[in-house]
Amino acid sequence: MQRKRELLKRWLLAAQLLVSTGGGAKAAVKTDVPEAARQAYEKSDYSKAVQELLSAAAKEPQNGEIQLLLTKAYIELQEYDAAISSAEKAIAINPKSSVYHEWLGKACGEKASHASMFSAMGLAKRTHREFETAVELDERNFAAEQALIEFECSAPGVVGGGEDKAKPQIEKLRAMDQAEWHYAAGNCRRQKKDFTTADTEFRLALESHPKSADLVYDIGDYALRRGQAERLLETADVGEQLAPTDPRGKFYRATAFVLKNEKPEEAERLLREYLRTAPRRTAYPRYAIAHEWLGRLYENRGDKEAATREYQAAVQLDPKDKNARDGLRRVGKS
Repeated sequence: MQRKRELLKRWLLAAQLLVSTGGGAKAAVKTDVPEAARQAYEKSDYSKAVQELLSAAAKEPQNGEIQLLLTKAYIELQEYDAAISSAEKAIAINPKSSVYHEWLGKACGEKASHASMFSAMGLAKRTHREFETAVELDERNFAAEQALIEFECSAPGVVGGGEDKAKPQIEKLRAMDQAEWHYAAGNCRRQKKDFTTADTEFRLALESHPKSADLVYDIGDYALRRGQAERLLETADVGEQLAPTDPRGKFYRATAFVLKNEKPEEAERLLREYLRTAPRRTAYPRYAIAHEWLGRLYENRGDKEAATREYQAAVQLDPKDKNARDGLRRVGKS
């Protein structure tokens, strides 16, 4: 029983990585979203986006895309019950939408990661069912496929997980998209702490012309946690070619420079630009982490006063940021 609890806890932590931009089938009936709501969402003003979307939903009750964007906005606000409700409404409008089921699964997974163990088990099972449904409806919805594979590689069998279930899903990707295939294989090995194999698969994924910026920058996040400066530069190169306006390339390039203790002025400029332009969104490095890396940059340069300011900014944004607190101790601040 203790082992099952530990496995479930491990999946609940992994579930927080699942939220990313999805593709796949679109809703029937109406698919347009009010521009004011979309702009508010893009500017990370999720409360305003919700207000605009609720008003629009009252006028267009059969517009599933409004409910989908509501789901995403509620997830960013960490209002998971509301996110689940909106996703359910989207599915009621169009039960055949792979994307709607995908996002219901993600909403359930996010709620599970913040719930008690008893409640989390039921939510985890529902997460798995929704991901399975999303893939059944559209096998080329790679975001849903990757979410399903990550779940099965990290979750215990008691909630529907199991690496044996993931293996055929991974193999199916081989003939569909080489980058998605290698990424899925690497992500599964990452869950099992087989980092040598994960490193190889992620390298092959980056070399296989990936089409998803979220896939590329998730590899960047892995490389950052592993302290792999050259892989971070490779990630930034591939990501910026794929999505030139995505600010995440600047973040990962800057952190590579900090790790290598090279080009400090360029690293500082890139991190400041990231803080100025990046949305506050689950799939993007948090602002606290950017401040933490600025702290490391200044610490490398021997500027303890500037490093202290950045580490304090990181802790103010995220009081649980252990790395920033460790940085404050290194520069002599409690």
